[in-house]
Amino acid sequence: MATVLITLKIMPESPDVNLETLKTEIFTKIDAFGGKPNNAELVEVAFGLKAFQVMFSMDESIGATDDLEDDIATLDGVQSVDVTDVRRAFG
Repeated sequence: MATVLITLKIMPESPDVNLETLKTEIFTKIDAFGGKPNNAELVEVAFGLKAFQVMFSMDESIGATDDLEDDIATLDGVQSVDVTDVRRAFG
């Protein structure tokens, strides 16, 4: 099976959310799902609000990320979670 590289866009509820704490919680959820977090970068949205773009890899045999997205969406301070990119890595 191949490795899948996935990028999630995670919107916090407000600019007041502690982003370092949120990042740690997101990485914990990804680890528990069976993924390996690679990178999380903050992207300006508007009016001081920043979104996380979180990149992680996982074995494609795990399947869809719907359960992970739902799990991250339940974290305090998260408004929405969207998959923005999925790629297969061979080798």
